[in-house]
Amino acid sequence: MSKTAKWTISDSEKLYGVKRWSSGYFEIGPNGNLHVTPDVTNAEMRIDFNDVIEEIKEEGIQFPVVLRFHDILRSQVALLNETFIKTIQDAGYQGQYRGVYPVKVNQMREVVEEIVDAGNKYNYGLEAGSKAELLTVLAYNTNPEALTILNGYKDEEFIRLSLLARKLGRKIIVVIEKYSELLLLVKIAKELDIDPIIGLRSKMTVKGKGKWEGSGGDRAKFGLTNTEIIQAARYLESEGMADCFKLLHFHIGSQLTDIRAVKDAISEGAMIYSELHHMGFKLDYVDVGGGLGIDYDGSKSTNDSSRNYSIAEYVADVVFGMKEVCDLEQVPHPTLVTESGRAITAHHSCVVAQIVGEIRANSAEMETDVEEHEHILVTNMRDQIRLLETQENLQEIFNDASQYKEQAISAFKLRVISFEELAKIETLYWQIMVNLQERMQSAEFIPEEMQELDYNLSSQYLCNFSVFQSAADTWAIDQVLPIVPLSRMNERPNVNCSLVDITCDSDGKIDQFVLGKGISDVLPMHKLNKGEDYYLGMFLTGAYQDVMGDMHNLFGRLNEVHIFSHDDDPLDFYIEEVVTGSSVDNVLSIMQYNPTFMAASVKKLIDAKISEGEIKPREGVKWTDFYENCLKGYTYLKTS
Repeated sequence: MSKTAKWTISDSEKLYGVKRWSSGYFEIGPNGNLHVTPDVTNAEMRIDFNDVIEEIKEEGIQFPVVLRFHDILRSQVALLNETFIKTIQDAGYQGQYRGVYPVKVNQMREVVEEIVDAGNKYNYGLEAGSKAELLTVLAYNTNPEALTILNGYKDEEFIRLSLLARKLGRKIIVVIEKYSELLLLVKIAKELDIDPIIGLRSKMTVKGKGKWEGSGGDRAKFGLTNTEIIQAARYLESEGMADCFKLLHFHIGSQLTDIRAVKDAISEGAMIYSELHHMGFKLDYVDVGGGLGIDYDGSKSTNDSSRNYSIAEYVADVVFGMKEVCDLEQVPHPTLVTESGRAITAHHSCVVAQIVGEIRANSAEMETDVEEHEHILVTNMRDQIRLLETQENLQEIFNDASQYKEQAISAFKLRVISFEELAKIETLYWQIMVNLQERMQSAEFIPEEMQELDYNLSSQYLCNFSVFQSAADTWAIDQVLPIVPLSRMNERPNVNCSLVDITCDSDGKIDQFVLGKGISDVLPMHKLNKGEDYYLGMFLTGAYQDVMGDMHNLFGRLNEVHIFSHDDDPLDFYIEEVVTGSSVDNVLSIMQYNPTFMAASVKKLIDAKISEGEIKPREGVKWTDFYENCLKGYTYLKTS
């Protein structure tokens, strides 16, 4: 498409690929704003992001914010359960589905409450992997038919808590990760005279595909070998507790990218289940673990940030794969358990942040007119500008200009040229690079060295948020998250940029973006208009990103705005709750500072200056109040 042709919504969709990664929840609206459809079964219910932003402003809520669309959360719970129910019926599978949500994926109370409520009619349960998570699920997973799965390493207190849950009539299953845990569990259970429900985790030979493929295989952190599983089962038999052994568990990794790994794992797991049944252990459940992936980049591939299958295909392979082996082995179909967390939570949450500035390498220029007795390096660089009008060999100009720039830096260090001459050469150099970049747009072949021009000349948009708090995985494991402007998508995005945050860390940046059908190191955005706010959304942050952030530079948790759709509302939504983010005194207190003492100390210093006559009393009071108000304020930039 030519640069002069009219830009359309369709062009923006091709560029940002919203439909490819949004699973039907997000779409570019006819007005160029991003829209959300919180319930994909009701396409008429559409919320304009711009309306949400305006209401947030009216409520006086500072950006950046986390937006939670609770209807999306509920929709994903229903989708997973309904897909299993339908597939089980279609397959003639004799077992049931009893999924659990692993709270480690997003432990926020509001998220867990919503999942429990939406999953109640499906008897959808929870999974805990630590003592604190177990205490949480004991209080929230009150449905007597829903499972509670306990993973992770366990001590005596952890086990006693699980047995308390059995006393309360809960279907709580203790999954044994290492053999010594079983010995401790049996000892305490007999002491308390409580029959536990026991699961054994298999250390599968199958390995997953993707960043977390180390969860399976011989070097896996958790699980029992085949030999240990047999020993554990025989031990329970010898202790008269064989009937307590009810579940086989396996997990081959999070964010599984390749459906073939799922097929292989189900086949192996079903065989182990069948053999245990033949040995006399009548298990009720097979827990296939987590791993149901999210297509972050929309490529539907085996890339680390994608998956080459749909939820329906995943469910079909679990159900039909288990049925096929069980039928061949003539054993009962077990109740199927999954621990899908990422697929449940990722879509419901996004980060909305404001762009507060632009940083460009070639943003400043100075006069470059010819001067008498100017250094030859300045003249040589100016000659390259003239050559652009007649020279066809653009790579030669690129090479020469790059060499002159390097020579100029060395000459300045040796005091051969002045600081102003170096600045002139720098200005001319960037003028040449911009011209070369424009000429290269129509070139059939771009030399390798010059392919970096787009990146080197791209802007850096300064974003009012912290990567370390709100997008930890982009920094830690190069996770790609979809990022798009929330408005003006009916305009051509004419600024290529990367994103930098407001921390003072050079790693506080994002330079990998979902673009078209691939990944790009620059993101086309719109030119910033003076006096006009410009916001972007970072999507699919509901899994892990919400809870993994740190307080680098003491930037704390973001303000949260919880959105519910509502047909009778003129805007199709209402703000149900606002959860205030971290204030400065909050994060200081976490780091063992005493904000009250700090305020008193600064007041004492101000009072001393008032006594010395360097600050007037009225001014001193204002400064004292200002300091104290800053302590109570939001940790991010005030933009309006």
